[in-house]
Amino acid sequence: MSDSAFNVAEIGRTFWSDNVYEPSDDSFLLVDVLQESPCSWLSKKPTLVVEIGSGSGYVICSAARILKHKGLHSHMIAVDINPAACHATQQTLCNHEIHDVDVITSDLLAPLLPRVCGMIDVLIFNPPYVPTPDHEVRNKGISQAWAGGERGRVVIDRLLSQLPDLLSPQGELIMVAVAENDIPELIHIMEGRGFRGTMLMTRRADEELLSILRFTKDLGNIPRVQ
Repeated sequence: MSDSAFNVAEIGRTFWSDNVYEPSDDSFLLVDVLQESPCSWLSKKPTLVVEIGSGSGYVICSAARILKHKGLHSHMIAVDINPAACHATQQTLCNHEIHDVDVITSDLLAPLLPRVCGMIDVLIFNPPYVPTPDHEVRNKGISQAWAGGERGRVVIDRLLSQLPDLLSPQGELIMVAVAENDIPELIHIMEGRGFRGTMLMTRRADEELLSILRFTKDLGNIPRVQ
């Protein structure tokens, strides 16, 4: 086992309940990218790291441990729309003796706006990406972690429309997507908003082909579409 394997959250100390999305293949893929992409987010020495959709807290806890291992200190915020998930995130962080991450119950970043606009260096997003009828997006509880509406894009499109105002000039979004979300179209839309989109990693998980996308501001490109 590599040394880096000890720098992420431990499943045995990660908390979840029946109403909380447990660590799964998409969570593990996100953390693998955070570990294996030191030339991007870590090299920028981020001052503000935010996760939307923290669930059990496995990913934000792993990010905090990776930063600590590298000797970096960032203000970290974890957000989830599900109060039970926020409780789980807090418990997971506490179980790992991490006490400097703010955990907020919120629909995306609503209560943090406009304070964080233009300040987020790393935004981590594991959205509800599963295609469902649109009305399921409004359901409460654990289904909020996966019910994504038409093409799994309802919440994804909401967040991406806000991205130009959220990221710092050198900021980046690291997010999960599946083929059903139409990844080429997502990248094309964000190019029109002045972003570069790249696919960092893919992995087959049962019936899903998971991908991790990175969006960064293309500072040499004038946005064509707002």
